[in-house]
Amino acid sequence: MINSIIEAISVALNDAFGDGYEIHMEELEQGLEEPCFFISCLNPSESQFLGKRYLRTNQFCIQYFPAVSEKQRECNDVAERLYECLEYIAPDGDTSPIRGTKMNHEVVDGVLNFFVNYDLFVYKKDSVSVPAMEGVSSGIYMKG
Repeated sequence: MINSIIEAISVALNDAFGDGYEIHMEELEQGLEEPCFFISCLNPSESQFLGKRYLRTNQFCIQYFPAVSEKQRECNDVAERLYECLEYIAPDGDTSPIRGTKMNHEVVDGVLNFFVNYDLFVYKKDSVSVPAMEGVSSGIYMKG
């Protein structure tokens, strides 16, 4: 599921910014051409919610490496566009979009770090079949 969310983020970025920006999903040792984006998932987690439902929390960091000399100004402009284009994404195979929450950003050393959560519920089917009870009886008895 994480890979399909990363691909959906990549599609949303390409739709909003066009082909002039490289989008990377894997770390590059060298040869980073600016302007570009780098998408990574930070500390995904899963917790049981009710019954067989589990809440998956996926925080993503989209880093933007600007190409111009006015890095702060460009990072602020890109951050504004990211708030809009990453609010809803649609992973392949899903009929309904996922909403991005807890969006925030910071600029560190001329690089924009944009954080967004895509949290969703998953339903796990039982891998072991448990036999049903055979019968239950109940009654109400009054005295007198």
